[in-house]
Amino acid sequence: MDTMTLWHLTGWEFAALAFAALLVGFSKTAVSGANTVSLAIFAAVLPARASTGILLPVLIAGDVLAVLTYRRHAHWPTLWRLFPAVGVGVAVGTLFLVWADDAIVRTSIGVILLLMAGVTVWRRRRADASDPAGDDGTASRAGRVKARSYGVLGGFTTMVANAGGPVMSMYLLSAGFRKLGFLGTSAFFFLIVNVSKVPFSAGLGLIDGRSLFLDAALVVFVVPGAFLGKWAVTRINQRLFERLVIAATIVGGLQLLLA
Repeated sequence: MDTMTLWHLTGWEFAALAFAALLVGFSKTAVSGANTVSLAIFAAVLPARASTGILLPVLIAGDVLAVLTYRRHAHWPTLWRLFPAVGVGVAVGTLFLVWADDAIVRTSIGVILLLMAGVTVWRRRRADASDPAGDDGTASRAGRVKARSYGVLGGFTTMVANAGGPVMSMYLLSAGFRKLGFLGTSAFFFLIVNVSKVPFSAGLGLIDGRSLFLDAALVVFVVPGAFLGKWAVTRINQRLFERLVIAATIVGGLQLLLA
């Protein structure tokens, strides 16, 4: 088995994972994309393959809280347009995990984190330079190609490293979603996608009873993070926070590549 148990961890390691779980709750209800920091922490504390399986139920807990908070703001036509391509990406990611060992997965997560940081910087600069495309652009042939491309990449990155957040954030923002629509659509998207990944992760030996026991201890910290995010979403300086997330993502990616 590739899983970990609570008893493998030192006090400081558990504290780091608890902080990462709190950040999951915060990101799900406030600033999507901050999950990359949680991913880096999990992959640094745990074996890389095990970290993806243990983080998944924590993410699902955050998704449930986000859906309960923003369920009235989801845009279902966008979700239905994305799901088929995401399924292809998840399947490709599963095959990759069958082939890849822990060192390759760790390196891949590091590369994905750095790539996502670059994508986020590019997305922000493009948003500053021009207006979002909006639904009309999405409905065009080019928009459908864009949706499929982002869907496949999002499915692959979320399966391999639970790192689909920045990919989908870029897509939703480029489609012109405002804050509540963005959060509601993103909440349902990741709840459905992450739940669909559970059988694949269990089949790969990344989730079992022992790992779920550790998850049960960590999910407790997701709840206050979600409440903090709900409180902060209308108050936070998002531009500054995104800069901090990008910096932390780069540091986390480099740490995984150089460790």
